[in-house]
Amino acid sequence: MFDKLFQAQQKAEEIKKRLDTISVSGEVEGGAIKVTATANKEIKSINIDPAFHAEANIEELEELLAVAINKALQQAENVSQTEMQAATKDMLGGFGGMFGQ
Repeated sequence: MFDKLFQAQQKAEEIKKRLDTISVSGEVEGGAIKVTATANKEIKSINIDPAFHAEANIEELEELLAVAINKALQQAENVSQTEMQAATKDMLGGFGGMFGQ
């Protein structure tokens, strides 16, 4: 039983490492603002088109930046959930032997 728990812990660490290598992004205004993050929800970069920046007022820029960040984080959440569901399915298959299944 402890072997299975240790394997589950190792699998969770593997997933976390894999999520660090997956990039997701959120864009607004046709790519004028782009936020890139990892699937572990760590913001890696924010790009703002200089022409858009020159024309936008601060309130518009702040609002659109928040939208782009939220889009990137939602994509990260979707990827993370998909990875965790697949891992859980694999682990539950392994735990089935502990309960005579």
